[in-house]
Amino acid sequence: MVTKSGQKLADVIKKAIEDHVVTNAEYEEIYNIALEDGQIDNVEKALPAEFKDMIADKTIKRVP
Repeated sequence: MVTKSGQKLADVIKKAIEDHVVTNAEYEEIYNIALEDGQIDNVEKALPAEFKDMIADKTIKRVP
């Protein structure tokens, strides 16, 4: 089951994937969403890790 914050996190990451770009503000927002409810579910654990991998392999470019 995906929590409300997990779905919000997925939506923000999906936008970055579609744009192939993530700004510093969006990057910070992604990590704030994962932590905002004080509980990290499986989705909130997995998505940021995958997101970091996409930045590392240049699938998503991080820009100011």
